[in-house]
Amino acid sequence: MKKRSIWVIIAAVVAISVLSFAFFIDKVTVSASSIALTEQGWKANFSVPLKESAIEDGDIYLLDQQDNDVDADLKILQNGLSVEVSNLKTGSYTLHVNRNAIKGGFFKSMSTSKLSFTVHKDLQSVKSEKELKEYFLKLQKMMAQNYAGGEMNATEESDSSSMDSSKSSAPGTGREGDYSETNNQVEGVDEADLVKTDGEFIYAIVNGRVIITDIRKPSSMAKIAELPQDKSFYPMQLFLNKDTLIVLGEKYIPYDYSGKIGAADSKMMMPFNSATNVRFYDVKDTKNPKLVREIGAEGYLNGARLTDNILYFVTNVAPNYWMLADGGDVELRPHTFDSKKDDEALPMSFSDLSILPGTIEGTYSVITAMDLNNPKDSKVVTKGYLGSSNALYMSKEALYLTAPMYMPATKSNRASIGFWNPQATNTEIYKFTLTGTDVDFVSSGEVTGMLLNQFSMDEHDGYFRVVTTKGFAWDDQSPSENNLFILDAGMNQVGAIEGLAKGERIYSARFMGDKAYMVTFKETDPLFVMDVSNPLEPKVLGELKIPGFSNYLHPLDENHLIGFGYDTKSIPGENGSQPRIITGGMKISLFDVTDYANPKEKDVEILGGQGTYSSIQYDHKALFQHRENGYYGFPVTLYEGSNKDGYGEYAGEGGIVYKITAEEGIKQVANMITKRNPSQPYEDWENIVQRMLYAGDTLYTISMKEIKSYDINTFKEIGVVTY
Repeated sequence: MKKRSIWVIIAAVVAISVLSFAFFIDKVTVSASSIALTEQGWKANFSVPLKESAIEDGDIYLLDQQDNDVDADLKILQNGLSVEVSNLKTGSYTLHVNRNAIKGGFFKSMSTSKLSFTVHKDLQSVKSEKELKEYFLKLQKMMAQNYAGGEMNATEESDSSSMDSSKSSAPGTGREGDYSETNNQVEGVDEADLVKTDGEFIYAIVNGRVIITDIRKPSSMAKIAELPQDKSFYPMQLFLNKDTLIVLGEKYIPYDYSGKIGAADSKMMMPFNSATNVRFYDVKDTKNPKLVREIGAEGYLNGARLTDNILYFVTNVAPNYWMLADGGDVELRPHTFDSKKDDEALPMSFSDLSILPGTIEGTYSVITAMDLNNPKDSKVVTKGYLGSSNALYMSKEALYLTAPMYMPATKSNRASIGFWNPQATNTEIYKFTLTGTDVDFVSSGEVTGMLLNQFSMDEHDGYFRVVTTKGFAWDDQSPSENNLFILDAGMNQVGAIEGLAKGERIYSARFMGDKAYMVTFKETDPLFVMDVSNPLEPKVLGELKIPGFSNYLHPLDENHLIGFGYDTKSIPGENGSQPRIITGGMKISLFDVTDYANPKEKDVEILGGQGTYSSIQYDHKALFQHRENGYYGFPVTLYEGSNKDGYGEYAGEGGIVYKITAEEGIKQVANMITKRNPSQPYEDWENIVQRMLYAGDTLYTISMKEIKSYDINTFKEIGVVTY
């Protein structure tokens, strides 16, 4: 009996030891695309480091479709977390990774794994429904493994792998006049906005309505037309091109449950589809706008641009491929709509779909282009690319889309950044050339870190420049750092500045010709001045550290920048803890960069107290400009003083205008803020100014319920029209 008890105890100890051993085994995950192009090569990212000698030792090797060795260049990069394969001919390949390739491989849960991919010379169209389905099934399996921290296993073959501005008329309007234009990033490339004007009429989206207001007599403005409302269509942005008003909106389309939808219980989870539809109105007779056509593409609007009479817009859409696991018959293609052809949205042709190289995404970027010379009959060209897109940048010659590249979680960053966001991120940048309505993929490039927004990117003299933040500012174990990268026309990296402002992140950036400016922040605001005139050897010229930070940088002239952001205060920490940084009032800075090595904050204006904010801090299109007068304005919600908790109290809302010049600095010339009613403790969203613009000698403020007009010389109120 005693012997039996001893054996039971021994068995229990062994079992506990085995369970403990299993608990400490590190799972190995991997991310790798099944598509590559000859000029760009292929890469796989691992969650644990590989041995530096793994390739030389024969633990990592490449075979072709006939299991023959391949004469290609294999490299281990990023501290052992990536394998890059280059110098490949077209064809199908398999990368073999043995357990011994992993550092500390005995303690890693990974069997010999095979990663299969196909190399093409050019981007290929999807061949069939089978190919598309296999792509999503493979993606689904990989995501499930990575989410669970499971073994790396990609042994199955996949057929899917064969698959500064000058004063002029408003861009694109074609009507001469002295009036506001949208604050666009690139000269000659118009951006969609809430409000457009031709100097005689204001076209505005007001609380979900599109209203046309006659402003030819500023003292007696009048609403003259309103576009018909549609419960399934919510207008979001506008363009004005000659006599055509273009309304971009979100279209809600109920699912047809008799068609391809998948699981029966999806009604509770997905009650509708979302699409971006574009409606074209003839406004030659402004009082009687006529709808001449409507087009659309499934997905949420990423961005829209108009240049040289061509409209471009990009949507993101993720099909319900997760239903494939339940055996659902799912439509995996995005839908498009054209009222000239049909009265309902139809799936795109397989020939118009492609899988972008390097992508492992289940989201499409759908790019639509249309010639606006004859909106009623012009051809619409739509292409879908598997590969999600975040930020969008467009010049007159090229379109750039960015996508996050999630690196498999390592043991260290799993602990430091938590379960909710277990992966460090790089950025893939996709380049498309523009020739009329032809949008052609050229190449892609990957950069380390994440982009902030469209102003993190710029194209100049054939080179693409971008700034990124690597890591997270709050990660003490692996502090963030900031970088600048320069890529050539083929999206190959040719120059870089890395490791700036450790422990901080980028808050704003601006490229101006041969110079790049970047604001980072954690406790102070370093403004970096960088020389990018030599793409092969960019360098930091100067740095300025001041309290606060700028959310948006705007060029005043070649030697001066205006920064819009926040003042900040440092609150001492208790019991030896780190100081706490809090925002104060809104801050406008005038930076003098004449001496690039010694940038200066020439002038500063602090507006209001803690809680004061403006849409200019997150939306550059909210900036009002009258360059001839040197006027710069923006909407603002004002908080002043402080309550018992140290926070400001609501004081009013409206618009404010400054005269900003290099010689005289920042001078307030107009305060159009309506002070709060004593019984009103918080702002009224209907009264918040959305945009400010001018036409002739009149300035206008547009809110959700009214337009006000002011004399631009005296800033006295002239008239008001209420909706």
